[in-house]
Amino acid sequence: MDTLELTRELISRPSVTPEDAGCQQLLAELLEPLGFTIEHLRFGDTDNLWARRGDAGPVLCFAGHTDGVPPGPLDQWSLDPFAPEIRDGLLYGRGAADMKASLAAMVGAVGDFLAQHPDPAGSIAFLITSDEEGPAQDGTVRVMETLHARGEKIDWCVVGEPSSHRQLGDVVRIGRRGSFSGIITVKGIQGHVAYPELVHNPIHDFARLVAHLAEHPLDEGNAFFPPTSFQTVWVETGIGAPNVVPGALRARFNFRYSTQWTHKTLSAHVERLLAELGIDYEIEWRLAGEPFLTGEGKLTEAVSAAVTEHLGVTPELSTGGGTSDGRFIAPYGVDVIELGPINASIHKIDEHVRVEDIALLRKTYGGILERMFTAG
Repeated sequence: MDTLELTRELISRPSVTPEDAGCQQLLAELLEPLGFTIEHLRFGDTDNLWARRGDAGPVLCFAGHTDGVPPGPLDQWSLDPFAPEIRDGLLYGRGAADMKASLAAMVGAVGDFLAQHPDPAGSIAFLITSDEEGPAQDGTVRVMETLHARGEKIDWCVVGEPSSHRQLGDVVRIGRRGSFSGIITVKGIQGHVAYPELVHNPIHDFARLVAHLAEHPLDEGNAFFPPTSFQTVWVETGIGAPNVVPGALRARFNFRYSTQWTHKTLSAHVERLLAELGIDYEIEWRLAGEPFLTGEGKLTEAVSAAVTEHLGVTPELSTGGGTSDGRFIAPYGVDVIELGPINASIHKIDEHVRVEDIALLRKTYGGILERMFTAG
């Protein structure tokens, strides 16, 4: 199937997370004739596809997701979000950039490569989930656990997330910051505002904690990561009366952090600070993902060279942005990079991708395969 046509067909399937809407079956039907062994792995309400060609290492895996975010208010779209249209060189539809164009380009690139190299020294695989935009509990993380349990290893992974900024290939993600949140209850003593000697204000305690974390950076960053950031995202307190000091405050805060920290060292740091400040609290920690970094090596060199050859740019090797499923793959000793379309319209009304970029992305993924499996 033509790559553009495959992209359109994938967009036309309303795979709002965690629904796959038959996308993975379509991809499997295209991969099986290329010699891939197909395995459908369903966990909970999530469909996952593991497809592999070859039984020897090294293994290069293309990873991505078929699920998309909800389209939002339909009356704000200029078209049906699941009836893709091309206008002025742009293909519109939910999931166009994030990341159905990447999936189509990956399949096309692998077909091109195998036509020229039918017996590569190693294996090519696909790991596709329908749980990337949702809770991310039954998708890539479960597939990786399954592969690990049976001794199946991935060496290199190319994730099709929309990494590009202004021009296709201008940014390649070689890592991501970790995301770690705390949900805290600060305990106080409720009472009348006119009698401060009889109350203990949890708002003031939390303010001291926030002030310290905001004013004392945890690190200065490094060559690959910006400084660790701290943000408070919500605060709840009060009993609905203007003359009562509340007895408790609940809040949530988040760290985006580099490889200089782990979630364990971060939680220990915050809990030490709370003790030093004399704050009475309870806290629940939630880890969305540890940071990862793919350093210099064969994969980053191959990706950079392929981008330069086929796209005419020298990519910025970045760790910016939010989290991705790469956080579930990298901990197994896998070199992970992310390369995909321009991300300006992702999750927005009238999401789109440049039509010419779909074909260019196919060539670039093919260039990566050439360098990983045929270069000396």
